Amino acid sequence: MVSQIEVAPFDKHNQILVSNAHPPDWQNPTPDGPYNLLVIGGGSAGLVAAVGAAGVGAKVALVEKHLLGGDCLNVGCVPSKTILRSAKAVGDIRHAAGVGVNLPGDPTVDFAAVMERMRRIRADISYHDSAQRFRDAGIDMYLGTGRFTGRHTFEVDGRTIEFRKAVIATGSRAANIPIPGLKEAGYITNEGVFELTERPARLAIIGAGPIGLEMAQAFARFGSEVTVFDIMPVMGGLRDPEGIALVREALEADGIQFYLESQTQNVARQGDGKVITFTHAGETKIVTVDQILLA
Repeated sequence: MVSQIEVAPFDKHNQILVSNAHPPDWQNPTPDGPYNLLVIGGGSAGLVAAVGAAGVGAKVALVEKHLLGGDCLNVGCVPSKTILRSAKAVGDIRHAAGVGVNLPGDPTVDFAAVMERMRRIRADISYHDSAQRFRDAGIDMYLGTGRFTGRHTFEVDGRTIEFRKAVIATGSRAANIPIPGLKEAGYITNEGVFELTERPARLAIIGAGPIGLEMAQAFARFGSEVTVFDIMPVMGGLRDPEGIALVREALEADGIQFYLESQTQNVARQGDGKVITFTHAGETKIVTVDQILLA
């Protein structure tokens, strides 16, 4: 039996997610090797490799130690785009007058409901990345932590898997930026942001890449005061000057404050807040926030 994995908050939606993507009652098969292909990692790349190989008749084993579906299902594409759909609705309402639709007042956002909707949709989709579905496709699914024990052997859950070729598709994790005091003050990454049930009133986002900008716009529209920091002079890796100007104008219209070409010096707790000290345009400044997202 595999180890129990919990995803916060462990409500009915996340319980369904886990029951599909890492079922606690899963029984790993008895190795039937040598396998033509061993796939290590059950994210988008690993699942596609495994299904593709099995589809042409290969004997395939797949090993995953956490949740099947990887970044895309659990902490990337699916939850982020679900949240962005709610943020888009806020934007549409605020700009409705521009298309001749007049609505009274400013929209109010039930953040807890937004996040529950995300968890529900993610749970509904999770069957498509489930252990059972891929076992039904003819793939031997092993859930657990493994290690290579030889050139053509791999051990997981006390079982030795023999294989001819292997695909390592273990993915990556958010970088740990060495900012003094950051670890002690506390922060979240693209993993933790989708576990939130309460909206931070003041949110700092360190990193103006695609994830940072997506979450910046979403949380700003939900009502958070959002500040984005980046050491680079442009956001999102954009190169076209007109594109950069359009994106920045749109995000600033949502109330987002940018400090590009800034250097974060340190972070310190102060009461319930987190004080960020940084340099920008030759000056030392501070911003106090409730949560920090590394993106």
